[in-house]
Amino acid sequence: MRPVIGVTLHGVEARKVEVEVEITGGLFSISIVGLPDTAVREAKERVRAALRSVGLNVRGRVAINLAPADLPKEGALLDLPMAVGIAVAMGEAKPPERAILMGELALDGRVRKARGVVPAAVLALKERFKIFVPKENIGEVSLVKGVEAYAVESLGELLAHLRGDMALKRVEEYQETGELPKADPDLSEIKGHTQAKRALEIAAAGHHNVFMIGSPGSGKTMLAKALRGILPPLSDQEAMDVLLIKSTLGLPPGNIRERPFRIVHHTASTVAVCGGGPNLRPGEISLAHRGVLFLDEFTEFRRELVEALRQPLEDGAIVVSRASGSVSYPARVLLVAACNPCPCGYLGDPIRQCRCSASAIERYQRKISGPIVDRMDLYVSVPRLSPQELVSINPADSTDSATVRQRVIKARTLQLARWEKWGYSCNAEVPEKILRKHLSLSGDALTFLEKMAGKLQLTGRGITRILRVARTIADLDGSSDVGIGHLSEALAYRKGASMLWMS
Repeated sequence: MRPVIGVTLHGVEARKVEVEVEITGGLFSISIVGLPDTAVREAKERVRAALRSVGLNVRGRVAINLAPADLPKEGALLDLPMAVGIAVAMGEAKPPERAILMGELALDGRVRKARGVVPAAVLALKERFKIFVPKENIGEVSLVKGVEAYAVESLGELLAHLRGDMALKRVEEYQETGELPKADPDLSEIKGHTQAKRALEIAAAGHHNVFMIGSPGSGKTMLAKALRGILPPLSDQEAMDVLLIKSTLGLPPGNIRERPFRIVHHTASTVAVCGGGPNLRPGEISLAHRGVLFLDEFTEFRRELVEALRQPLEDGAIVVSRASGSVSYPARVLLVAACNPCPCGYLGDPIRQCRCSASAIERYQRKISGPIVDRMDLYVSVPRLSPQELVSINPADSTDSATVRQRVIKARTLQLARWEKWGYSCNAEVPEKILRKHLSLSGDALTFLEKMAGKLQLTGRGITRILRVARTIADLDGSSDVGIGHLSEALAYRKGASMLWMS
């Protein structure tokens, strides 16, 4: 007898599970083996009640084996395949052929919404299987192009389909509108901060990390939120990467072309940001994959959390290891960090005087370690606007977000054409070895960089990040070569506000 196929989740990947059922005589009991967690073990009562609701009374000893036996099974995804497996063993339905079943059962036989539908659909597409999913998950499964999916509203409906009494309707593929939400706030609505806006454009074009330093109320948070409106839309592969993470956590897909933007409060735990927990779940840094992770009040975050960001910022992935196993989550994020220059927040402010002692300022700035500072690409000083600028009713005299986004998309297109054969899409991802070979750095620019590297005491990582930013600036200018002007601007963002921070 063919086993019924279900899935379990391992990180953001779906693993195939074969559900084998044997029914023998004796007093009624259901035993489940194959490393089930609590939710899977508790499924026996949900399955029995759901089968009774469709007129199937289970009798005798029921043994359910979940293979492979050494793979941990979690969640309620296996309710539906276990119920169908019992029905097949009772002779009440034919076993589905080359199909994946998933869903949580209600006591009355309804099939409830499940998480992990997108990873399961990707697995079905890879294995050339059909997939049966809860009706509430139609929106997610329709986003996976090419998969043969069917929506199931109840256990009775699925059993009737397997017996040939009725045919379930195939889920239609999602038709995109291609529209992105309107920028809020728009760059044209933000007064002043010309340098910060330029830095955000460079960051969006090359996916570079940004560190903003300024007094309270200077506009750091508003600028960070405006970054959303100038980011390019997600490509097909990037959109699928984001969908896999959202589906693993049971989150709605939203606009599939909009890049994630996650704001994390400084009281968040390391597990909440980096992922982990008893059942190994992705954290905020993975939810921000291919988008923006905004950490406001950066100096107030726990030291161990900040240091835990080193690996994902460098590698684009984070490995979470627990006694139950090790999982790698994608974490290619554009990090935007914002903080005040001192504990009171007014060091260098033209209006209010700083009242912090030199030792207090030093302790405050030491909260951010050198390795983390070295991983930031652009340092931006965000000074407070004057009262006259703040109360002015005239609109801000700057380019709107839609225009900036078009320039960013054009620069990203150049980068994709340059790096695609190595598997990279933007300058921030490219390894140093490949970057230096294909940078197109002019001789004068190289001499200039050698001089400034010694003067600013730049590290090897710092030089590489400057070269990446300079390459992005050249792409925004439409230049094939990186010149002195591009390097000068990249160095200005590296040394400008950071001199105050690291002094």
